[in-house]
Amino acid sequence: MRKNRVAIVWAVAAALAAMVAVASSQEKKEAEAAHKMVHYGDLKWTPIIKGCDIATVEGDFNVEGQPFVIRFRCADGAKTPAHWHPTDEYVTVLKGTFLVGTGETYDESKLQAMNVGNFILMPKEMRHFAVAKGETIIQVHGTGPFKVNWVNPAEVLPPDKPAAAEKPKS
Repeated sequence: MRKNRVAIVWAVAAALAAMVAVASSQEKKEAEAAHKMVHYGDLKWTPIIKGCDIATVEGDFNVEGQPFVIRFRCADGAKTPAHWHPTDEYVTVLKGTFLVGTGETYDESKLQAMNVGNFILMPKEMRHFAVAKGETIIQVHGTGPFKVNWVNPAEVLPPDKPAAAEKPKS
């Protein structure tokens, strides 16, 4: 009887030790894979076309198979000429109104308004164009490489000047 009690005590002790080891291992894994928080004010904006800047939130959109999140900030009236991407484009409007149309050429009659919170999936190779109404910020996520192929490169207006070193408005 005494041997049974000792065996039970040892079994319980071993089980507790195993649970502590597993919990410790899990805590270590969670600490190693801690979440990443990106604050809006820490984004580094770079001008890409007239009236629009880009900032990387996460990942590298140039790398094959790499998940990424980027943002575009466009001034009121900034136009994005017709273009396409070799990968699907997932777009969410964070601020302003983003008007999007599909086709080989910019055509205001084809524009559809996307307001804050709206989402669109633009399939790979679909020709599309856009314009911002009010200061507009969109978030794009996908898997790299994310490239822009302009239907008519002559329509693309270069940015006016490099972005200022000031922090963006929230």
